[in-house]
Amino acid sequence: MSDTYISQDDVVQLKDTAVEAGLADPALRSLLFAGILPKYRASLPILAAPGPQIQSDLNEMNRVERLINGTVPLAIWLRNAADQLTDAAARDVVLKALDRVARDAAGEPDVPIGEIKQEIIFRDDTVPFDFLAGGARAGESVARIKVLPYEGGALLKPVALPHSGTGWLIAPDLLVTNHHVVNARKRTDGHQQVADPSDLLLQAQGSRSRFDYLSEDDTDAEETQASELLAWDEDLDYAVLRLSGAPPLPLADAPPLRVADAPPRPFLRVATAPLEVAKDTPVALNIIQHPGGEPKRIALRNNLAFEADDTDVRYFTDTRGGSSGSPVLTDDWTVVALHRGTRRVTEGVIFQGKTTAFVNVGTQLSAIMRHLREHNPQIHDEIAAAQSR
Repeated sequence: MSDTYISQDDVVQLKDTAVEAGLADPALRSLLFAGILPKYRASLPILAAPGPQIQSDLNEMNRVERLINGTVPLAIWLRNAADQLTDAAARDVVLKALDRVARDAAGEPDVPIGEIKQEIIFRDDTVPFDFLAGGARAGESVARIKVLPYEGGALLKPVALPHSGTGWLIAPDLLVTNHHVVNARKRTDGHQQVADPSDLLLQAQGSRSRFDYLSEDDTDAEETQASELLAWDEDLDYAVLRLSGAPPLPLADAPPLRVADAPPRPFLRVATAPLEVAKDTPVALNIIQHPGGEPKRIALRNNLAFEADDTDVRYFTDTRGGSSGSPVLTDDWTVVALHRGTRRVTEGVIFQGKTTAFVNVGTQLSAIMRHLREHNPQIHDEIAAAQSR
């Protein structure tokens, strides 16, 4: 191994990245040195200016192959720094340096001529292994919802078929879906028919939400009926329903509902601020959904958000009819948007090397929570209290 892990240019780039990202704050120094022997940390020079302090720390650690306990201080510092960063570009700088340090510390042999050692391609797309378990837990909160249309207070049967969508729990017994799912009306001549408010309430109360619907063989998956339609908005396209175990309104050829004796079902955590998408730095998104009313499916990570504003998030994640109302989640399984449909773009957008005239769109959860706070403060506070637990 050479006398140092990384070049002086790399040290300067790491210092500049750390300063720009706010990691040079003296209050964060203990976090960056977490897991490094305190005796070694105490031996490092202390400087008055934050930037020079970061560079001094990096230079000192860069010259230490490993400590007496076998740890590599520079590797630990870089890993701690990456954990503190949310900016993708800054995190990539740190992770690339960590990759070089980890390779050299492990004594990885040179690769054959014409190849290079492993590198991050464009950006690091790996996730912690617990990502998979987190997705499984998040999926427990997602249900297929079916809504039968009413007109003039009467159920339209046997002509009408249930409208399918996806819903998810935002609090112990509060389900979120799209307004247009509960509205249960087809578009005609490019316009959405709107159910009369009294019919809308009946449709919500007669809805059936089916959790744990993972395959066509899940004939005994739990179904729950809503007792109330608590809040909705056509423009933001959301609806909040309260679920209950009450007997359902009749649905032709449907088995009776089963009231589960299981503990309360988990609910999803939601973002408190709008998702921001920087130009040329797309954000990976995940959508748990019931496309076409079919068993639960998930679109994972290579489904990028390319644009967002205060109200909408636009992304390339694969969805179909029945996916309306699905949670749009980041890699920590936080809901950032409520999926509502597909939009034609006036100018072609490049995705995976091809031009597309369509993108999927969802409503920022922060916009929905803001609307609830202004128009339904009691429901907003109930959700906020659950989310804070």
